[in-house]
Amino acid sequence: MTGGHVELLLGAYVLDALPAGEDAEVASHLGRCDPCRTAYLEVADAVTLLALLSADDLAAGPDDDV
Repeated sequence: MTGGHVELLLGAYVLDALPAGEDAEVASHLGRCDPCRTAYLEVADAVTLLALLSADDLAAGPDDDV
């Protein structure tokens, strides 16, 4: 991460998929940047929502009945 905002890293951040150093940089940035913190809050619930889906749900296409 080289300055700027971190919106592009938020998906990996909420899934705990960033390397430790990059994770710490994103956390630090979120502590001081209101726009990125707002974007984080919008995607933070994704992990909880994904946990509600089964493997069959994830394999089904948008037009498939599950």
